[in-house]
Formats: sequence, C-alpha cells, structure tokens
Amino acid sequence: MIIKGRAIKYGDDINTDVIIPGRYLDLINSEELASHALEDLDPNFFTKFTKGDILVVGKNFGCGSSREQAAMCLKYAGVGALIAKSFARIFYRNAINQGLPIIESSEAVDAIISMDELEIDLYAATIRDKTKNLQFEIQPLPIFIQEILNDGGLICSLKKKLRC
Repeated sequence: MIIKGRAIKYGDDINTDVIIPGRYLDLINSEELASHALEDLDPNFFTKFTKGDILVVGKNFGCGSSREQAAMCLKYAGVGALIAKSFARIFYRNAINQGLPIIESSEAVDAIISMDELEIDLYAATIRDKTKNLQFEIQPLPIFIQEILNDGGLICSLKKKLRC
C-alpha cells in the first residue's frame, strides 16, 4: 500500500475534543461529520487540505475521550494517513478499525514540515519526503493490521473473511 500526499503539520497532545468537537457527535451523515474535522484546532484546515493529504503530528495524538468519531471524521474527510511521534492507545485502535493508516516515527515528524510531498510505503516500511529527498525507515505494521487497512477497515475486513 503506497500513500501519497502533502504534509499538514500540527503539534503535540491533540485530543479527540478538537479532532471532532463534542457538539457534532450526534451527526450520522459521514460528509457532515467530516466537514467539522479539526475545526477547533484549525478553523482553516479545509482551506489548506486536499483529499489524500497526510497529517504529521507530535506526541500523544488522539488523547482524551475514546470517541470513535475522531478517527471516523478524519477518514471521511479523506486524510490519507497520520504520522505521529505517538498515538493515544484507544485512538490508534479506532483509526485501524476505520481503515485509517497510522505510523509512528519521531524522526520523520521532526524532519517534515507542512506542504512537503510525502510517499508512505506500508509494505516496504518507509516514509519518503520527496521535497527534501529524505527517507525514513518505520516499524512495519503487523500483517493482520495491513489486511484490515487494505480491506478498508475492521468491518469490511470481517465481512470479507465471513464470505470465505
């Protein structure tokens, strides 16, 4: 799986309350939910974001509540992947369940700046900053997680397996 997009960079300790504010948790339309992604962190997010772009964030991304909508709104908005120094444990699992690729790499986060052109190869376990001509080795995702991501999320993966 190869993911290409521009970097949009934010800092540390971004919690689920600013990823998707609580006032939108009752929305059931995926497009409407997505339209509020990160609005309390960056009201101009959608003016710089293009579908497929990659969020590059600091440590402890997704801390706070366990709301699934935080990962859902990023997936529905079209975020291609997330690269962070670290993720909150529950957000990490919610992102995988939604089919949202997430990668931990402090080295990459420190080197990448907003608008760098990135290419992530999950099979080769690399992140390439094409703007700076840098490459970072990452910890390969376990095969079962790669399968979930390839299938589009946990529900799709389970449906596929149950048809076997």
